[in-house]
Amino acid sequence: MVGGGGGGGVGAGLLENANPLIYERSGERPVTAGEEDEQVPDSIDAREIFDLIRSINDPEHPLTLEELNVVEQVRVQVSDPESTVAVAFTPTIPHCSMATLIGLSIKVKLLRSLPQRFKMDVHITPGTHASEHAVNKQLADKERVAAALENTHLLEVVNQCLSARS
Repeated sequence: MVGGGGGGGVGAGLLENANPLIYERSGERPVTAGEEDEQVPDSIDAREIFDLIRSINDPEHPLTLEELNVVEQVRVQVSDPESTVAVAFTPTIPHCSMATLIGLSIKVKLLRSLPQRFKMDVHITPGTHASEHAVNKQLADKERVAAALENTHLLEVVNQCLSARS
């Protein structure tokens, strides 16, 4: 599902984007009294989804997807009543070979974090990647995603992207 090509975080080789722009992290979301009240139903919103994916590690750089501006809250759409989540992500360069891996990492984080009732659409922000249609097709194909996650090496790389950096 993901092409080879070495980034510093995944394998040996030269970085495709050796000097990426680094963006400031947004602040933590304040918790409201309604969210702390266990008697009040708490719907899932765009900020909650963004908080789940913002700290995913980039496969090539010791930075998060938020710090590289790959994910932004404005590119997250959620409908709790309809149980849908859509996340558009923007690779740092138009020929990024890690785009599928980044999308897969976002998808896995959401699959592991959200109730099963949610349908997820993880895709490249339109017009930001040379192979966006091919990558989006892979990410939308449940069988291909499942097969990719059966690959132990690929699953290990995804888990590295999802693990907290020390």
